[in-house]
Amino acid sequence: MDSFAKLDRGTLRLGSFPTASASLLPLALTRFSRKHPGARAHVRSALLAELLELLHTGEIELALLWDYEWNRVDESALTVAHLLDDPTVLVVPANSELLDEAEITLASLASQQWIIRADHHPVATVLRRSCHLAGFDPIIAYESHDYQEAQAMVAAGLGIAIAPRLALTNRRSDVRLVSFASGVPAPTRRILLARPGTREPTPAALAMTEILRAVAQKFSDSSLHRTRLGSVPGR
Repeated sequence: MDSFAKLDRGTLRLGSFPTASASLLPLALTRFSRKHPGARAHVRSALLAELLELLHTGEIELALLWDYEWNRVDESALTVAHLLDDPTVLVVPANSELLDEAEITLASLASQQWIIRADHHPVATVLRRSCHLAGFDPIIAYESHDYQEAQAMVAAGLGIAIAPRLALTNRRSDVRLVSFASGVPAPTRRILLARPGTREPTPAALAMTEILRAVAQKFSDSSLHRTRLGSVPGR
């Protein structure tokens, strides 16, 4: 018991979703293994509904989650902490004329063709909701199955796209990321950390919670996370 308490032994059962696993999680896992080499982390990657189910059944003890204003994670059985905000950004080709604009609104993009996520992906919902609020229906040129595919189609000039900033941590060199003008209906998603509210967190879960908070702060403070039109990385 003393070894488990000191994290000389034990396993952390953690849940995550793809964009968190490709951005926040690698750094957190590296820090966890360096600080607690005797403890192991077992990660389950899943979509939001499955992660919630895994928390409720006890198959995982901690999970990275996300939500938007219209689908808040609000379950009394969970203890949920907000880690950081993940803004929606515009993805354009590196030679796009849009990069010369002083500011970009969604209404000004009504004639553009769009690369959208397939299979009822949440980002497709974000695009359609945002465009409807701006007064138009988006013209869909391509439905992609991951963010790298979407970036490739943008780079090829097939259309433009929107995405959460964390999903573009591994940005192609032939696309640029642009922040929308203030007041644009392009919602920000919240990145959350959840655990069952009826169980005491294990020492491993407490340790990872502390590490994830620090990593989330690092991403929040990073210039890569705060992309602005006037300082587009690689422009």
